[in-house]
Amino acid sequence: MRSDPPSGAVRPAKRFLGWRIAGLAVITAAMTGPGQTIGVSVSIDPLIAELGLSRSEVSAAYLIGTLGGAIALLPVGSWIDRVGTRRAMRWIGLAFGLGLVVMAGVQGFVTLVIGFTLIRWLGQGALTLVSSLSISHWFERRRGRVFGFTSPSVSGLMSLTPLILGLAVAAYGIRTAWLLAAAAVWLVVIPIGHFGIVDRPSDVGQLPDGDKLPASDASAAFAGAAAARIAFTRGQAITQPRFVLMSCVIATSAMVATGLNFHQISILTGAGLSATEAAAMFVPQIMGMIAVGLAVGALADRLPARVLLAASMLLLMCALAMVGNLEPGWQVFVYTILLGAGGGAHFPLVPTLLPRWFGLANIGGIQGVSMLVIVAASAVGPVTVALLAAGAGGYPEAAWWLISIPLVTGLGALWITEPARLSPSRPNPRTPADGMKPER
Repeated sequence: MRSDPPSGAVRPAKRFLGWRIAGLAVITAAMTGPGQTIGVSVSIDPLIAELGLSRSEVSAAYLIGTLGGAIALLPVGSWIDRVGTRRAMRWIGLAFGLGLVVMAGVQGFVTLVIGFTLIRWLGQGALTLVSSLSISHWFERRRGRVFGFTSPSVSGLMSLTPLILGLAVAAYGIRTAWLLAAAAVWLVVIPIGHFGIVDRPSDVGQLPDGDKLPASDASAAFAGAAAARIAFTRGQAITQPRFVLMSCVIATSAMVATGLNFHQISILTGAGLSATEAAAMFVPQIMGMIAVGLAVGALADRLPARVLLAASMLLLMCALAMVGNLEPGWQVFVYTILLGAGGGAHFPLVPTLLPRWFGLANIGGIQGVSMLVIVAASAVGPVTVALLAAGAGGYPEAAWWLISIPLVTGLGALWITEPARLSPSRPNPRTPADGMKPER
């Protein structure tokens, strides 16, 4: 485990680096686009034509690859804790690019599963995780507000992925498009990781949030911060009721929102829109995601977590309730905004709440479990919605069955309590020496 206090040889930076690192983290997180559903969706039809597979076979490969990527993600967070975000980002960027190269060479169902596993594990999972963690160490009091800005910014930049990849596919073909995506990842992520990321403020003689102290007090401040820090291990954190309840909320959000997004063209064309108009409704959905991200980020440092998590489920319930009454016009517009808001509210909440509840000493391993939950839940969302629609008689009927899930998890979120204050008298034998055991 890396120690927090800087050595005497460290030369303090003149300007607070946290804002620069937050901006660079937004760029690296946006580069996960080729491994996200919105990026992969552009390649589905070309892959079907290129490989001679059915749509069901490609969908099955995507499901298996996403679940495999979620499982492979579990040790990544703890590895990031050990090596630091700077080094981890370089290696993850290199590996993600190699995964995209594998996608360019797929020949059939098995190799397609391998390719999907790699890009979902390394893109959607690992690169997203290390980008988030690179911000977490630099902010404490302002963490919620910072993620309130960075999460919507990532969503906005990532929304360009289908357009850029679509143009590349149209101009050069699907295999060359994957190779170009790999080159872009290498040219952007690896240099940012090497030249732009600093693991912790203490590495350059700074404090979180850009707080200022006289130079003579800096070492004492770092030592005091380390001594006062919560330091849950991953095993301790994931057994806490607050972690379990929050995981239920984010799993519900990922499953329902991804399921509805996957079938959005079918849902909205059934409501009377053309396929082009239905595709255009992703724009107000992104608007809803950005708006709620800004609002939740601003409130995350002020309101109890249970209120914000329950509110996110209420937004999702409102979107589901509208599925049966969609018509061209304001109903569709409001529905997509609510879907974006309900599905995206947890983006700034997870990286804000987990360090506050469990500390930073093992935050990579802890947040990695949350990322696993999100990836796995997003994998089963499209299948769940499709099966419910087929069994219940349509998407409106499926939506009324689905609405019970956010209802239950939203009510459960109201039982979340904030952690007790630290007890400085008892060190935690299961955590590093610079942490303290939280009160039970």
